[in-house]
Parts: sequence; structure tokens; C-alpha cells
Amino acid sequence: MIDADPAATMRQRLAEQLTGKGLLAQPEVAAAFRAVPRHLFAPPGTSLEAAYADEALVTKRDADGKATSSISAPWLQAYMVQTAGLRPGARVLEIGSGGYNAALVAEIVGPTGAVTSIDIDTDVVGHARAALTRAGYLHVQVFPADAEHGYPARAPYDAIIVTVEANDIPPAWTAQLAPGGVLVVPLRIRANTRCLTLRRQDDHLTATAALQCGFVPMQGHGHSPTHRLSLLGEDAVLELDEATSLNPTAFGAALHQPRAEAWSPVALATDDNTAFESLHLWLASQPRPFAVLTVDRERTAGLLDPQDRFVCPTLLAPDSLAYLTVRRSDDSRWQLGAHGFGPHGTDLAQEMTDLIRIWDRHHRHTDDPHITIHRAGTQLSPSASPRLLVRRRHTVIAVAWPGRHS
Repeated sequence: MIDADPAATMRQRLAEQLTGKGLLAQPEVAAAFRAVPRHLFAPPGTSLEAAYADEALVTKRDADGKATSSISAPWLQAYMVQTAGLRPGARVLEIGSGGYNAALVAEIVGPTGAVTSIDIDTDVVGHARAALTRAGYLHVQVFPADAEHGYPARAPYDAIIVTVEANDIPPAWTAQLAPGGVLVVPLRIRANTRCLTLRRQDDHLTATAALQCGFVPMQGHGHSPTHRLSLLGEDAVLELDEATSLNPTAFGAALHQPRAEAWSPVALATDDNTAFESLHLWLASQPRPFAVLTVDRERTAGLLDPQDRFVCPTLLAPDSLAYLTVRRSDDSRWQLGAHGFGPHGTDLAQEMTDLIRIWDRHHRHTDDPHITIHRAGTQLSPSASPRLLVRRRHTVIAVAWPGRHS
């Protein structure tokens, strides 16, 4: 028998896949995934199979081929919409428009709610408007606007969902948030991006949930370019959030010296993504020079073998570096270690394995780190005991770890 509506069948299948993985816990969100025709928001020429795969869809690239706009992977959209705690009648601002996510939100908040979506790119705005019209979501309002300023004309909002990577929380976002409202934002913390669910607590914001993720970076006034140090052209690159005086030539030279190895007694299950996320943020939380390493595994084979080829935690010295690595402990576990390069590579590799031991002993099995966002210039009390303070233009991001720190 020929399926009269293959797209509807694929929507149902996608919802079942997400539900089976425990990613669709709210019936109203599952219903939205079954209702919204994702293929109508996909780039021209996208097959139905690709449109309903649990993967992101790039909708625009810049002249260098880098993605500047995309439709996020369904699993991540499900997470963000659910953590926002949307209810019928809610007023919602989406920052970073593609149309599809706004349609999901519109399904949940219903005809008594209001959905506003903004994007700085007028091409993206035009595409989102056209796709929402084709899909029948005429009541969703899409406007060209800079993310830094939100959209005050339709505030206040019960929820603000940011679908671009930010490295700061502009004052406009909190000003436009209704009392009791929630802000869901992918926030970059020392080259680690976490999707934070933020709520007001006294004079600051507190993260009630956090998940490692990846998004295209924010453009406009809120754009903050990362600092890239090329070690081997584009085959091995260090990325830092902070400005640096470190010399990439010294790191490149370090790679031509013998590699130092250090191994901890700590092992993780090969599929324990939650533990790896925790470890990555722990290593980034150290008050010392830090970066993430991105490599082309094929072109650097035999030289570099980082645990993560996209965002591998890396400790730095002026002329040396050490990154997190793994090796098989058995069929189901990785042993954690470090590879070091340069005159201080051995010391850095040992330092990293010491940090891994501390994390395993005091933080691996405790609660997640406590992340709070404070106004710039805030002096935190000693009782807050943050391990890491990241100072931005508008805010201070504080990361405190439960248990002992050393």
C-alpha cells in the first residue's frame, strides 16, 4: 500500500525515535513534533529523509563556507523547548530564526499565546516568514533585529529561547523577561558551550539545567570572535575565549618534539557522554591558560590523538601544551590520560592527569557544577566559592563545583 502522506509518517517516526530515547517526555511537545512539517523549513532540495533525520540542517553559509544559520537537530530542539516549560497562552521570544523551532513553540502555546522570532540576517527572516506561511503558522511574527537588543516592542516574555551561541547575557534579555520567566541560551564558557536554563534568583540568574551543545555564533553587537591559534594550518587549531599573547609558532614547534604521555587510573564507559561533559567543564574551570583543540584526525594521524576532535580540553604554557586523550581499557571503557608537547609538555600532561584524579575523586559522582550569571562588576561573596569566573562585557559567569576542589 502506498503511503498517502509520507511526510506525516516521517514526522510520526521522528517523534517515536525521540520518545524512545527519552527525549520527548512532555506529551504536548511530542504532539508538536508530530504536527509541524519540518521539510517545509528545510533548504531547497533537501530530501524527506534528511529533513526528518535527527540532525541539524544548515540553511546558510558565509563566503568561507562556515554555517551562519541552521535548523538545530530535533533532539536539541526538544530539549530546549521542554526545559523552557512552555504552557498554553505563553508569550515567547525566539532569538535566531529558522522558522521550524518557532512553529514548534506556536503549537505548544496555542492560539492564546504569542510567538516572536528575530534574526539579524534579512535573508533568514525572509526564509522563515515564507516557510511559516507555507506551513500555516501565520500568527508567528518574525522580525529583523539584532539579538543583543531582544525585541522590546512585544515584551514581556514568559520565555526567551536563544538558538545561537552567545558568550554573554545582554541586559535587554533579562529586562524583557517576565517575572518568573525562563531564559534558555547556549552560553560559551571558556570554549565550552552549554545550553543553560536560567531563572532569576535574587539579583542574579541561576542555571537549573545545563547540556553540552553546539550552535552557530551570534552576529551583530553581541558577536565575540574566538581567538584561533593555528598549529598546523587548519589541520590543528587551538581556540581560546580570552585574548592571548601566546605565540602559535612556539606551539607549532612544540609539535615537532617528542610526545610525552601520562595516564591516570580513571576510566569512563565509551558511551558516558555525561561524564565526559562534566570532565571537559572541570578542566576548563581551572584558573590557568586553557584552550580547546580541533584537529583533522586523518591529516594528523600518528601525531595528535585527542579525545575529542572538535573541542578537546588543552592546558597551555607559553611554549608547551597538553590535551586530554584516551585509550582502550577494555571493550566498553576508555582510560583517561594526556599527551604533552614542548619543553613543559611532560609537566602539563602530569598536571592534567592530576586534575582528572581530583575530578574523579571529588566531582564525578556529585551534583553538576553550579552556574550563575551576575552583573558585571559584582563581587561574589567567599561563600559562593566559584572555581571559575569568566568576565564578560555585561556579566560575570561563575562556575562552582560541589565538594572539595583539590
